[in-house]
Parts: sequence; structure tokens; C-alpha cells
Amino acid sequence: MPLRKKTFRPSIWARILMLESWKVTLGRPADGDLSISGSADRTVQALDLIDIRVSKAILWSVVEIRSAKSVEQLSGLSAAGAEELREALLLYLHDHFAALIDAGKGHLAGVDAAIRMVTDSKRQYLAQADIAQAIVGVPGGASKALAHPMLDVNLIPSTLRAELPSSLSFITDQDIRRQYNDEFLKHELERFSPFFDDLGGVSLADEQREACIRLEDSNLLIASAGSGKSATMVGKVAYVLQKGLYTQSDILVLAFNKKAADELKERIARQLGIGQEDLECRVTTFHALGRSIIEEVDGKPPQLANWIESANGEARFIDRIIKELAATDAEFRSSWLDLLTLYPKADIPLPAFDDIEEYYRYIADNNGKRPDAIGTMADIHVRSLQERSIVNWLWLRRVDFEYERQIRVPDTDDPDGPYRFIKPDFYYPESDTIHEHFAIGSDGTSPFPNYVEHATLKRQAYARIETDFFETRSAHADKGDLLAILEKELKGRGIQMGRRSDEEILAAVSPTVVTHYHKIIGICVKHIRSSRLTLDVLRKKADELHDKVRARHFVDVVHRVAELYSRKLEESDRIDFDSMIGDAVHMVETGQYTSPYSLILVDEFQDISVPRAALIRALKHQQPFNKVFAVGDDWQSIYRFTGSDITIFTDFEANFGTSWQGRLQRTYRCNQLLADTAASFVQRNPKQLKKSVISSRPAIPHSIRVVPVRVEKYKERDAFRDAAVRILQRLDHHLGSQANEWKTADRERLTVLILWRYNNLDPFGGRPPTFEHIEVSGLSFHRSKGLEADYTILLDVSEGDYGVPSRIEDDELLNLVIPLPEDFAYAEERRLFYVALTRASRGTFLLTNNIRPSRYIRELCEVGPKAVQFETAEGRKIDRCPKCHEGNMVKGTESDGTPYRACSRYPACDRKYRPAKRNSAIPQSVQNSFRSRR
Repeated sequence: MPLRKKTFRPSIWARILMLESWKVTLGRPADGDLSISGSADRTVQALDLIDIRVSKAILWSVVEIRSAKSVEQLSGLSAAGAEELREALLLYLHDHFAALIDAGKGHLAGVDAAIRMVTDSKRQYLAQADIAQAIVGVPGGASKALAHPMLDVNLIPSTLRAELPSSLSFITDQDIRRQYNDEFLKHELERFSPFFDDLGGVSLADEQREACIRLEDSNLLIASAGSGKSATMVGKVAYVLQKGLYTQSDILVLAFNKKAADELKERIARQLGIGQEDLECRVTTFHALGRSIIEEVDGKPPQLANWIESANGEARFIDRIIKELAATDAEFRSSWLDLLTLYPKADIPLPAFDDIEEYYRYIADNNGKRPDAIGTMADIHVRSLQERSIVNWLWLRRVDFEYERQIRVPDTDDPDGPYRFIKPDFYYPESDTIHEHFAIGSDGTSPFPNYVEHATLKRQAYARIETDFFETRSAHADKGDLLAILEKELKGRGIQMGRRSDEEILAAVSPTVVTHYHKIIGICVKHIRSSRLTLDVLRKKADELHDKVRARHFVDVVHRVAELYSRKLEESDRIDFDSMIGDAVHMVETGQYTSPYSLILVDEFQDISVPRAALIRALKHQQPFNKVFAVGDDWQSIYRFTGSDITIFTDFEANFGTSWQGRLQRTYRCNQLLADTAASFVQRNPKQLKKSVISSRPAIPHSIRVVPVRVEKYKERDAFRDAAVRILQRLDHHLGSQANEWKTADRERLTVLILWRYNNLDPFGGRPPTFEHIEVSGLSFHRSKGLEADYTILLDVSEGDYGVPSRIEDDELLNLVIPLPEDFAYAEERRLFYVALTRASRGTFLLTNNIRPSRYIRELCEVGPKAVQFETAEGRKIDRCPKCHEGNMVKGTESDGTPYRACSRYPACDRKYRPAKRNSAIPQSVQNSFRSRR
């Protein structure tokens, strides 16, 4: 039965928390209008609708109803409620379509003729919009319904469908249109073969040619590293102009930075044989486009914040806001200092990790072999993040204590009987008090085996010696009252407390902790402002995270920063980049700006953000026949800290409608073995889109060489610099001996890129050494994206907060503001390492701390055993550990003089054995085989 009058509203909780107040009422389908009431009442005509889609917001789902001149964002619905509203709207819309078609049957012959005129000519690739554009001019309401971009003939009554012209199958039957387009593609590839054979001196591969010809309403070209995506974009523009499908002024090409835009503009102009000043295609950045839209509507350019043009301007602006709030607001200052000192890292429970080794890797600091060594402000190492909070709290209040002081306790009630030594967590000499912090939850259990029994034995021991004892538990930390209980216990014993000065505290806080929080705050402020997130919503979201206490502290801090950030912009009557994009989107959606573009090409689409995606959708939907062609590589999405959202790429159809999705799987950079290994590595995350990578370069064995480096504490940069220099010297000597094989008049030296995760690892201070046969340059993993070299050297591919993967970058606090966070551990770090790996064509060297090698080394050994070889910086092959595949086997001597071989990660990896004495009666090969099995 067709749906009749029905009303939809947001949920009661959305009305309370988000102050959402809207109502949608569906009228009679024959009338074709629906009313939306809220801050203002308005009526939307069914034929004006362009798109209806559901998206996930922070707490609720959102139904977006888009028409030519407005966009309604109806939030505050459950996922099921949002789908129910979307389906009701679609049914209502198609009931109206059916009424129009039924009333306009007399014009169906004209529709049939218009369609056949297009399909019989076989002149162009046909998307649904192309058919619709052909019939929209036929008189009567039937053509308007049949040309509507949201038409789904399956939702039209079957009796009415039977009366539709057979030619309409090009719209209603995807297989028929697909067969037509496949035949057209085959014909076009042959016809335009000479054209594609020489595009700017480059012959495009088959998959590039297909991408140039395919032109659905929405298109996503999924590229690989070094696969020639820029050449494909240039080819696409040249092809559609050659065909006469568009004029230059119809085409908009969007890039993410000015350098990329300038390069594309130069290449397109050169391909068209004209000067850049004569190019009428608009090739620009999102920011420049947003600025021009606002200038055209307002008659003057927008006033941007004065820090906009600086590379680190926004970060410095946020830093000034934090300092201003800390200086003027005691409550903010207290929350900020607590965040830095008591909650530098999320306290995530053991069950959230795949195994206990992964848990220890997460909590541990970067130094030493001990798997649970966590540094504190008191300059001692503790065994849990909760203990760190306790120690830092005691340090802040100048409480005298000893950590794990050894005491003697009897095993029985007889004081002269057997005894043992135990180490209570904390001892307070002022009151002679023992304090244990037990990893026991509110249900009385612990994630560690035999822990509860161990805690019981400790309690019994303290009772036997009748010492003053109290305990805290993980349950208190989870509830948020751990430190309050600690303070109450200490005050009850008369223990004196002080307070360190703010200056002393800030001087003791690690600069990397401050930098990390500044980065997280910067990301969150963007999302808070663009999604208009309230404090209540953020607090509710904080209760969904593992470390609720830390999240609540952070919410109080970041919301205040976001408020002052917005207020400062308003007071100065200026906007930032995100505001500029948002204002431009509003002007397009409301029809204040009329877009001249009917074909929109987007480069580096994997870096797309919510505001930028909204601008693309607004431009596409302003006219019913506009098309989008996006190119990118989700394996190289590495800019979440600037607001990019990879789900817009991976869920492309949910955001831009039914699409053609092609792949550029041939790489012209990495050799085949390196390409295969890197591809297998990044695809361990099942959410990454699948593709095979075919290289134009043959496989080179041992393309990935792991070089363990012995690192002394506080001398990491020196150790990696020295190892890198030895590798460079070796490469220069080796390549010099083979110069006749590679040196040409245009190629005097081969290139080497030295890459690092964080800039503080730059071993040469921006001045790399010079050599005769190699040209050396260095930069961060992020900045290396888009570059290539013959060889790369990756520094400090080691475990640690600031290692590879960087543990601090995957902070769960981002889940406060990201609607669809990635659930694969270190997903972006994996992609970033993939980017670094795939800069090299011939081979890469991974320099790793010999006792803390990155888990990624083991994974590379698993997915590409023929690609990986362990060796010294000088090139001598060494044995990797056969058990963990991360460490390398080293020689040692027991205290009794007995030699042994063990994993460099020992005792974290327990692979250790004493080589058997040689027996001259047994062949050496058999002895070696026996030892390897051990």
C-alpha cells in the first residue's frame, strides 16, 4: 500500500542532548510535497529532491534531504529510525513519480524516441544522467519523473512498468547499459589508440585508457603507489575535450595543495598545446575555490585569520589559546595540568588487546628490555599506567614514598618460622604505611592469571606483621575515584602534602606529551566546530571510551579551547579554512552561487575531509547531470590529523551514489617483489580496498634489508646516523663499481631518500652528506608522499610511543569526534609505513633498535620472506630469530663461560640455546639442521 500521511521526529534523547526539534510530514503523493518544520516551516517539492542519504554522526544517524537549493540535515535518529525515514521518503517520492507517469502516458512515445536517438548513435559512453538528459526535454510530467536522478523503476507499480517503453531499460536495467558501455569501450579503445599512445610523450596503459573513457555519474579510480594517476587525470581532461563532451570552462580540477594544482595545470595546458594563461579549465585547490565562491557571492574576498597562510599557524593559534585559558581560568589550568601529568596515555585494559605482548608494548616506554617499564615524573619506572598516575600524583603533592621497597614477611604465624621477601607497590615512611594498588576490577577478578590469589597472599602477609596497610584497585580507577581515595587515606594518616608550582610541573612534563595533546586538540576542534558538537554530546561519547576518566578531563579542556577558538574568530570578524569551505558549501546549496562546472575531477581523494566532500556533493548536485571523477589510493590515506576521513573514500557509493570504480594496479616505481610485499602488508587491514599490484620492474631479491642497530640510551639519533652513513658509504662504493650499468648522460647519480617518522630523528640537521655516485636527501614519512628514489633508508623502525607504529597517533580520544573510527589497530600508521616502504624502486633499508624492533618487521617476514634479509650496515648477512621474526640472533657467554646464541630481544623473546659441540663423526650439515630445529 502506498504510504500516506506520516510524521517523523528526532528521538527524545536527541531533543534533550542536542536540542533537536524538527518534524517531517508526508502529504498526499499526488500533490508531491513534504513539509519540514523546525526553526522555520518549509515545504519541499518531490521533483526538487536530488538525493536522500543516511550517515552516521557521533551519537545518532542523520538523514540528509538534498534539493536543488537546500539541504536538510535531520539528526537525532537511531540507525533503524533513519533508515525508516529514508525508505518512507523514497516510497513517497515514487508514489508521486507513478502519478506523473500515469497521467502522462501520451508522451511516452516521445520519451522512447529521445532515448533511441542517443543509444542508436553509439557516439558516447552512457551514464544514467546522459539518458535522463536526453529525455528531460520531452513535454509532460512523465519525462520529468523518468529523468529524475532518484528514479528506481522497481518501486513503480508493476502494472505501470509494463507500459513503459522498452528503450527505458537503459535506465532500469544495469546489465543492458553495462553491455552497451562495454561494447562502446572496446570500440573507443581501438579508435583512440593513437591518441592514448602519445599523451605528453607517455603511452597510457590499458587500465589508464579505460579510466579516461569511463564516465558514469560518479567515478572512483583506485590507484596504486607510482601508478600514473596524474597522467590519467590529464588524459581524462584531454579525452573529453577531444570528444567534444565538455568545453574547457565546464571542467573543474581540484587538488589538495597549490604545488599539486600548479603541476596538474601545467601538464594539462602542455597536453592541450596552449599556455597556462589560456587554459579555461579551472585547476585549483579546495581553499582557493572556497575563497572565490565567497568572493563572488559577497562581492569581496573573505577575511581569513592572519595565521592561515603559515604552515604551523593553526597549531600556534591553539597553543596561544591554551596558554591564555591556563593563565586566566584556574579550573581550566587544573584540568590541563592533570591531563598532562596524570593522564598522558589512555589506560586501556588488557582484554582490549590481542595478547599480553601487545598490551605490554602499548604501556611500556621506549627504553630498556623490561616489557612493563613505564617512566614517571618522579624519575622511577613503574609497571602499570594506573601506578604511573599514582606516582605522578604523589610527586605533584610532594609526598615522600618508596616504590617496591623490599620487606621481609613470615610465611606462617610463627615469627621465627620460614619467611620470604615481598615488594609492596608503595611505602610511606612518614606514617610507616604500606599501599598496594591491585589490578582487580569491580567484579573481584583480574585479567592477569593467578593475580587474585597473589593479592590475597599479600594481604595475609601484611596482617601477620600487623603493619599499617591500605589498598586501591583498578575498579577505583575505572570509576574515577582512585586519586580521591588515595588522598583520603593519606590525609587520614596525617601525611603532609604540598603542591609544586605550575612552572615546575610544566618544566617536568615531556614536550612530546604537550605536542601530542596539541595535535589531538587541533583535530578535535575541527570536528567540534564542523559538526557543532555540544559539551553534553562529547561527555556522553567520553563514557563510551576505555579510559573514561581521561576522556572526561580531555572533553572539559577541548570544549573550552573550541569555544574560545570560535569566539576569537567571531570577534575579529575572520574565518579559518574550515569555516571558508563551510560557508562556500552553504552558498552552493542555497543557490546563492551557481556553479558553471559539469565535470569535477578530484586528485588525492583519499585525503578528503567531511567539509570538502560536502563541497563536492553540493557542486555535483546543483545540476542534475553533473559528474564527479575522483582519483586516489586508500592505502596512502595518512592525513587524519588534518581532518581527512578515509571512510568517505572506502564508502564512496554511500557518499556519492552508484558509481563505476576502476583500479590502477600497475606501478612504475617499486620492483615486483617490493610491491608485492608492501601490498600484502597494507592489506592485512581488511577495511583497505583490495587490489593487486603489477610492476613494470622485475623482482629484486632481498629488496627489504633489516639492519639492527645497537642503541645506547639518549643516543638514538647518533646511533642511527652512524649506521645510515655506513650504508650510504657502502651504496656509493657498490654503485660506483657498477656505474657503467646505470649511469647515462641524463643520470649522473642514483637517488637515496633517508626517511624518519618524527623530525627529531633527522640525523643530519637538514644537511645530508654528499657522495660521488648517490644524491642523498632526507625528510619525514609524511613529507615523502608522492616522491620516489632508487633506494630509501628508514630510521628507527622500532617499537615505542614515537616509533613505528607510533602509539600516540592512535589515541582513542579521536573517537570522541569521528563518527566512524577505524577499528583496526594502528590503521593509519600501517598506511604511513606503506607510504615510506613504497618510495623506493630498487630497495629499502630498515634501521631498527636491536632490542625493540618494530612488529612490522615480523609482518614483512611473514608476507614477503624472499624480500627480507637481516644484515649489518656493512652488508654482512645475519640470522633473524626463527621464533619472533623481529630480533636477530646474537652471541653471548654465560657466567660459567658457556657460549650461547639468543634473540636480541631476549627475554621478551625467549629464543636462546647453547650451540652443540661439534661431533666430527656427524656431517656438519646434519649438525646445523639439528641446531636450527632447536
